Amino acid sequence: MASFRLKFEQGLSARGVDVTYDLSAKADAVLVIAGTKNLWGLNQARKRGTRIVQRLDGVNWVQRVKWSGVRYTVRAAYGNFMLALIRKHVAERVIYQSRFIQNWWEDWYGVAEKPAQVILNGVDLDFYNPHSSTQRPLQPYRLLLLEGSLARGLNSGLFHGVAVAEKLAEKYPMEVAVAGTVDEATQRQLRSKVPVKFLGTLPREEIPQLIRSAHLLYCAEVNPPCPNSVIEALACGLPVIGFDTGSLKELLGAEAGVIVPYGANPWKLEMPNVSALAEAAGEVLEKQNQFRAAARRRAESTFSLDAMVESYLKILLED
Repeated sequence: MASFRLKFEQGLSARGVDVTYDLSAKADAVLVIAGTKNLWGLNQARKRGTRIVQRLDGVNWVQRVKWSGVRYTVRAAYGNFMLALIRKHVAERVIYQSRFIQNWWEDWYGVAEKPAQVILNGVDLDFYNPHSSTQRPLQPYRLLLLEGSLARGLNSGLFHGVAVAEKLAEKYPMEVAVAGTVDEATQRQLRSKVPVKFLGTLPREEIPQLIRSAHLLYCAEVNPPCPNSVIEALACGLPVIGFDTGSLKELLGAEAGVIVPYGANPWKLEMPNVSALAEAAGEVLEKQNQFRAAARRRAESTFSLDAMVESYLKILLED
């Protein structure tokens, strides 16, 4: 959310649109980025004639199938309750970040009786670009995992990604780089035949160069709603591999990477078909130039930040 807010505010500023966080201030529209505890303020703004638009990500669900601790479980359940409440009773329009997210919400919570639209996330295509002043090493091949958190209950994708790298290592020299929060218990639990580098949470300014240093991005989120890491990777010309769950097929298109059937039940966090993905990913390693060019083309055609901001403004401000 913080990444989206920063990019969106920059886009609004460039168009001369003022932004405030004060719900009591006079405004033409309110964009609720997910949820808020200030329901009274939202209702007061609506009474003043201010349009309320809610932007929705996926539903919290991992706690249903994997114990993630009391704090995470309570926050996830409370978050779902508040999001659904705003969607049903407060928001006048809803923006879903992917078709997958819209279908998910409508399947679990019913169709919202209000205008709704899908707007895929966008990135700054100048900041995230394929150009680098340093040479990407030819070998070992680097598989990158780039997530906000792969800690505790959210760590399933980390183990899956490392398993893919181990399978690839039977034919190719491999290493794994993990950017994002990974708790110490998970790091100790992980035992791998390939080198795994835990980079921690990196400053935003370092992300493009990290992406350009890799040969593959593995989408480590199971049932990904609309991961910014995938879009940022495509913009930097990095091919993406993963399983056909969530919004991944929507984001990649036909040529920017490879996805394969999960081969099990992702909603139960079962082990996916690692061998199938490793076999498909081998072609991406051998045809880097082809897939890297396709990844950038996909980003340029689909994930422009300017196009995203314009689409939001139409819903926020136009009748």
